[in-house]
Amino acid sequence: MRSLLAVKLGCLLGLLLLPLVCGLLPVRLRGAGTRGRWRSFVGCVAGGIFLAACLLDIVPDSLSDMREELRSQRITVDFPFPEFVLTLGFLLVLIIEHVVLDCSEQRAGEATPLLSCGEGTPQPAGTGEWVVETGAPHLPADFRAHSSFRSFVLFLSLSVHSLFEGLAVGLQDTESKVLQICIAILVHKSVIAVSLSLLLLQSQVPTRWFVALIGTFALMSPLGITVGIVMMQNPGPSSTMAQCLLEGIAAGTFVYITFLEILPHELSSPTCRLPKVLSMLLGFSVMAALRFLG
Repeated sequence: MRSLLAVKLGCLLGLLLLPLVCGLLPVRLRGAGTRGRWRSFVGCVAGGIFLAACLLDIVPDSLSDMREELRSQRITVDFPFPEFVLTLGFLLVLIIEHVVLDCSEQRAGEATPLLSCGEGTPQPAGTGEWVVETGAPHLPADFRAHSSFRSFVLFLSLSVHSLFEGLAVGLQDTESKVLQICIAILVHKSVIAVSLSLLLLQSQVPTRWFVALIGTFALMSPLGITVGIVMMQNPGPSSTMAQCLLEGIAAGTFVYITFLEILPHELSSPTCRLPKVLSMLLGFSVMAALRFLG
């Protein structure tokens, strides 16, 4: 029992440090003076990573966990309840975002809805900050730099998912299972941390908030491990269902951010379309390979 606890504590430390380092490394891009085209390609790679994480990891895991829990509770309903919970998460972000946009429409940077007129492409200014070049007004969508609200929602959904990943580690009862799951999560979360960091940089998040968000994201899996260890000592009958519900809502928010914010934003520019698509496919392939090997 002590050796199992020691392995879990070692995994806790690894899941804290490596994602934290990977998430803080891209902050050097903010003042590096690199070309906007290169940054755009990196953003497309990050978009492909989030696409694969959404369709191959977060959504399938959420649906399967919910169905398994319904079966274990012997609950039979003629209704797609797991998909309904996921849709609730999607609609929750949609409603909150438009309420925020409606209340803050006086602020130009945060008041542009996802589906409106015009087109914008983020470009680096001479000081290393991001500015927007507006283009042809006849295009159906305006994709400016990632808003602070959307970045926070993305951070929140990823953090909740990371919390449950850590919880899966903390609930294991053998050392081999703990190490197997921890290694898979470690690789997966490190890649996600880099992608989240790049998107936060595009959102022009202040440095102190950037560090705070990345640090909090890195803390989620260790927190989940801690909660899992405590739950093994004091199991509760309703804890699994609550976990499944929260995981389903988080998956719905991730679907919204992936398909209505990240991918349109990265692919909106009319320049270098094919290289951007190839960059997105590269990111997707990396996460798909990790999922296949994991």
